[in-house]
Amino acid sequence: MAGIKALVGLSFSGAIGLTFLLLGCALEQYGVYWPLFVLIFYILSPIPTFISRRLSDDDSSSNACRELAYFLTTGIVVSSFGLPIVLARNSTIEWGACALVMTGNAVIFLTILGFFFIFGGGDDFSWEQW
Repeated sequence: MAGIKALVGLSFSGAIGLTFLLLGCALEQYGVYWPLFVLIFYILSPIPTFISRRLSDDDSSSNACRELAYFLTTGIVVSSFGLPIVLARNSTIEWGACALVMTGNAVIFLTILGFFFIFGGGDDFSWEQW
């Protein structure tokens, strides 16, 4: 039952993050949908970690594959925070929309991190069951 509650909580926080992202795009004073390109970063961010956990044999020590995955994931996350700032500096989007998108980024990436903390362990309840 604890796994279901965690899954519902992660779903709720993911919905809140996407709501912030869509508010940054769809409010009448902003009305530009360029910030939706951060959805690509949301999809790409967990992929290096999934691959490294699949290829890695041991969970106790650090190895080059896992470190490369952390590096690539960090680059993807930083890029998703940088894209709205670049768009706002270029006057493509408003600064208020940038703030809403960056708030949504923080919530979504904390949700992804929570997913890995809750379902990433090697115990009986893992993300591979879903």
